[in-house]
Amino acid sequence: MLKTKVLVMLAAAGMLGGCNESLSDGQKGALVGAAAGTGIGLLAGGSFGAVVGAGLVGGAVGYLGGTAIGNSK
Repeated sequence: MLKTKVLVMLAAAGMLGGCNESLSDGQKGALVGAAAGTGIGLLAGGSFGAVVGAGLVGGAVGYLGGTAIGNSK
């Protein structure tokens, strides 16, 4: 379980650090939302499908929130 958490954190750091241009607010929100959803799913001890689903839902909600913030600027 600890190995999975470490791998997820490294993947999230790689996605955030591997971008050579600035991300839009929607993209930033999607990355943060997906990482948060996946992390919460892992901490809750969900099955693989539940963790992936939490990451997808978190990414979608993060994208919508980030886009709304970007449009309000």
